Amino acid sequence: VISPGKLAFKRLVDIIGGIVGTILSLPIILIVAIPLKLESSGPLIFKQQRVGKNGRIFNIYKLRSMYEDAEERKKVLQEQNQMDGHMFKMDNDPRITKVGKFIRKTSIDELPQFWNVLKGDMSLVGPRPYLPREKEDMKEYYEYIVSCKPGLTGLWQVRGRNDVSFNDRLRLDKKYSMEKGFKLDIKIFFKTFLVVFKRKGAK
Repeated sequence: VISPGKLAFKRLVDIIGGIVGTILSLPIILIVAIPLKLESSGPLIFKQQRVGKNGRIFNIYKLRSMYEDAEERKKVLQEQNQMDGHMFKMDNDPRITKVGKFIRKTSIDELPQFWNVLKGDMSLVGPRPYLPREKEDMKEYYEYIVSCKPGLTGLWQVRGRNDVSFNDRLRLDKKYSMEKGFKLDIKIFFKTFLVVFKRKGAK
């Protein structure tokens, strides 16, 4: 169990990181917004419900990387799903725009999540933010995972991101929840830069 003092320190780090991340992200988002909006119609920012600490539902923010009718087209493509559980992934997903492929590979699509960190919905480091419909697939891992805020990055991201299976993500997120601490957060945070730079597991 993390002491109240350590939790307060983690929140302070999140606020500072959230402010710096938001300021640095804004010019990048504004530049990417032009080709993104020119290529396809729809909102610039995509929001989706995710499960937060203690099971609280919140809206996560991302730059839209898919066409507006992505959810409808997903039903048709479901048989080509390469992941287990409620996760969906396929090679050359036709729902992803050209600009969307670029911002996913570079993780630019996730920059708006610094706002989630500032709001307190997420932390800089933590478990993967799961979808509400994935709760039934999380089984015994659920209580461990919702014991802390979901993260902008985490063990699953530094171990391969989209190349990590759903069950392996659950195991990694449980491991984080049991071993969480400042030293582990620092280690994960700096490893994330290497993973993003190398584009490891990015799709």
